Amino acid sequence: MDIRRVVSLDPLLAAGHLFDDPPRPDAAERFLAAEGHHLLVAYVDEVPAGMVTGVEMTHPDKGTEMFLYELGVEAAFRGRGLGRSLVTALGELARERGCYGMWVVTEGDNAPAKATYRAAGGVAEEGQAVLVWTFG
Repeated sequence: MDIRRVVSLDPLLAAGHLFDDPPRPDAAERFLAAEGHHLLVAYVDEVPAGMVTGVEMTHPDKGTEMFLYELGVEAAFRGRGLGRSLVTALGELARERGCYGMWVVTEGDNAPAKATYRAAGGVAEEGQAVLVWTFG
């Protein structure tokens, strides 16, 4: 397995099957161009097998932390530690960029995701709630 930071559109689109939906080129270009937006792709025999996206978030009184936005691993490659390796690599990138921490939100019943995040060192915070607004 080889984990690479993707910074251009073609390799992002080549890994498009790893996202929830097919990437939109306009949104993909905007994501790649934005400072503090990161895409790491895990390749197995040069085939995109997994990906993780992260977004740096800065607050005036807290500093900068990494938000793990999305993790995806191709079904045929699950159970091999790719997800854990991707999360760990994003955490290392976050430390290199001066982030004080990293966080993620996942569905309460998503046991595989929670196991992956715990295996990579994540700790659940009790008493947290996620509220969303949907526009359009």
